Amino acid sequence: MARSKKLAKPAPDGFSSMSSNPTPSPSWLHDGLPLPRLIVLDLDYTLWPFYSDIHISTPIRLVPNSSPPTLTDRNGEHFALYADAPHILRLVSSLPNTRLAVASKSPVGDLCREVLKLLRLPPGEGGSEKGPKRTIDAFDAGLEIYEGTKLRHFEAISKRTGIPFSQMLFFDDERPNLEVESLGVTMRLIRDGLTWEELEKGIMQWRANQGIE
Repeated sequence: MARSKKLAKPAPDGFSSMSSNPTPSPSWLHDGLPLPRLIVLDLDYTLWPFYSDIHISTPIRLVPNSSPPTLTDRNGEHFALYADAPHILRLVSSLPNTRLAVASKSPVGDLCREVLKLLRLPPGEGGSEKGPKRTIDAFDAGLEIYEGTKLRHFEAISKRTGIPFSQMLFFDDERPNLEVESLGVTMRLIRDGLTWEELEKGIMQWRANQGIE
């Protein structure tokens, strides 16, 4: 695993600036075309901009009244999701036929789960509190967080959910993990975290793999 990425530093107004349009109404949501039955996310430098096993010094706690929700550790470093990620998780978790899962090679699974439990999602449309409030609860198809090949993660996810590999869309920042495409999974290789633009490109890539125009 490449380890050249640095811990992202807080912006002057907090950990990160919010998207100028955090909850857009993307065209793929209303075009009537199929969506993947499962969206799977890596964690480090996909859902959040740090390595969970080397950048965080426990214990961690939620910064009171932080916006976006931000954690701090023993050294006073701040940690949060990529700016668009909470809103993406909120939207996808509200879709009737699409589920969410995690596939991560992080060796500190318990810490990752704690981060996901402490970080909160924004309210839903119109300020609705319906749906998951904790980030971890958005992942209704489960969490696979342990060292090893991503093939193992996806085999476990498929066995648990019964969802075919061809119906899965995966977002990850590391090129070697494209090996999951040998199973039939569509993987979107990203560089700067999960964004609305990357989500749309991933969905278009998945549809193209399904022969959907």
